[in-house]
Amino acid sequence: MPALLSIKNLSVDFISEDETVSALKNISFDVHRGEILALVGESGSGKSVTSLSVLKLLPASAQYSNGEILFSENGTETEDLLKKNSKELQPVRGNKIAMIFQEPMTSLNPVITCGKQVTEAIQQHQKLSFHAAKTKTIEWFQKVKLPDPDSVFTRYPHQLSGGQKQRVMIAMAMCCHPSLLICDEPTTALDVTVQKTILELIKELQTESNMGVIFITHDLGLVAEIADRALVMYRGEMVEHGFVRDLFINAKHPYTKALLACRPANHKKNERLPVVSDFINSKEETKSQETEPLVLIKEQQKDDQQSVLLQVENLSVWFPTKKSFLGKPIEFTKAVNDVSFSVYKGETLGLVGESGCGKTTLGRTLLRLIEPTSGKIIYNGTDLAKKRKEELASLRKDIQIVFQDPYSSLNPRLTIGSAIAEPLKVHHLISKQKVRKEKVVELLEKVGLKAEHFSRYPHEFSGGQRQRIVIARALALSPSFLVCDESVSALDVSVQAQVLNLLNDLKKEYGFTIVFISHDLSVVYYISDRIMVMNKGKIEETGSAETVYHKPQTEYTQKLIAAIPGGKVA
Repeated sequence: MPALLSIKNLSVDFISEDETVSALKNISFDVHRGEILALVGESGSGKSVTSLSVLKLLPASAQYSNGEILFSENGTETEDLLKKNSKELQPVRGNKIAMIFQEPMTSLNPVITCGKQVTEAIQQHQKLSFHAAKTKTIEWFQKVKLPDPDSVFTRYPHQLSGGQKQRVMIAMAMCCHPSLLICDEPTTALDVTVQKTILELIKELQTESNMGVIFITHDLGLVAEIADRALVMYRGEMVEHGFVRDLFINAKHPYTKALLACRPANHKKNERLPVVSDFINSKEETKSQETEPLVLIKEQQKDDQQSVLLQVENLSVWFPTKKSFLGKPIEFTKAVNDVSFSVYKGETLGLVGESGCGKTTLGRTLLRLIEPTSGKIIYNGTDLAKKRKEELASLRKDIQIVFQDPYSSLNPRLTIGSAIAEPLKVHHLISKQKVRKEKVVELLEKVGLKAEHFSRYPHEFSGGQRQRIVIARALALSPSFLVCDESVSALDVSVQAQVLNLLNDLKKEYGFTIVFISHDLSVVYYISDRIMVMNKGKIEETGSAETVYHKPQTEYTQKLIAAIPGGKVA
């Protein structure tokens, strides 16, 4: 019996006026019914180009220079999808072959209710009335375990959480019972617990319908959870493929070894994370090197009030959700609710929890980017909560933040040199332009970039490079306190390793204190001295990284640790 999908010698080039870029080079693989094949690689490896090629969804600049994409739904008739035009592909797209895209917010129409979007997909391929399609949509909302399916039907995408939007996308993809499902990074940047439920859901639906699945990811930890076979891609080429167990036990290609080695969950604290270049640039595997132990906060120091850099007392941040007839708030969302904790000089405090737990709100409130409802934020003996905005200006030099999305936190019209120099100008630290440029170049080199990058714009850099740029900008004022808000959550595992190594190196050199916010406990454990777990606006538990990670006291923390893909640190 022929494979459900067979890609043979596929090559794709992107053609522009200036150059031709080879995105895929002679890719060949099969997908069978009832199996999950993982396409693994970093951004730019060609895995998404491969998946989009199946349904010919690539932009007009793409040219299929070679190959075949053979699809056989019933096992007897085979059709080459590359030879079909858009009109001929309509009965295939969303019906026989469906796709779940990486970012549901940009894939769902923001001005159409979730229910209507799914019913449209059903009516497009099946001759059903709106009422019958609505009934089927609600049934699928129940299958993908959305809470209150009838209510979700009438809601718009912005009214749902990230995990709920992804479930709507899965319902839309599955509602016509496709033979092949393509999942393009469907869990990137989701909480580990939400990620785990999405993976279980895809596996469950795949088993029920006996469909084939192509699962695209950069994380081999996820591959271990869900896939039967894996195909590793690097710079548009297939470098290794085989059964998942074989790849994990006996990886052959240096790139596969690098992807396995880069995950923080595979390393002890204070052990320098290896990066792809350690493996690709040498024939022999480079062993991870021990860094000098980071300065940990000793228990006896915690009793010494001189070592406390930040003291938070009974801090609350409430957002009004309902007002009276006279406009007075009567109902609130308690994003942060009566929270108290200390941050010690020179430590990295990990703040972990699911989306909506209040960790980002707390991090931004510490800097007064969000106004507190009540409580104290005592930094170096000064209560920031009582300071007027103009009085805070002088303190901004000392307290900086690295945001989750570096692209949206950089001005696209400013070169990165100007962006990094801007805080130096605002705070009147360096008046001469030449000296400012020298300082910026020094910072760029400090974070692993080059002097010639000074005049480039944000869109000319990769995600990992942009993250380095915003770290350089945060360090321009030599702060003593840094808040990192989900600063590695959406990065490839190898780029994530580079950024974590960089933060550790810079912390050792500059001696600043970090509050590191993340939903991934394996990353938080690796980089933190202490861990604070947050849930529903409250502090669930606090303790040393070793204690919280290996001996969690609460059921919520145990759930977060159990959801880490590929297992936790031994």
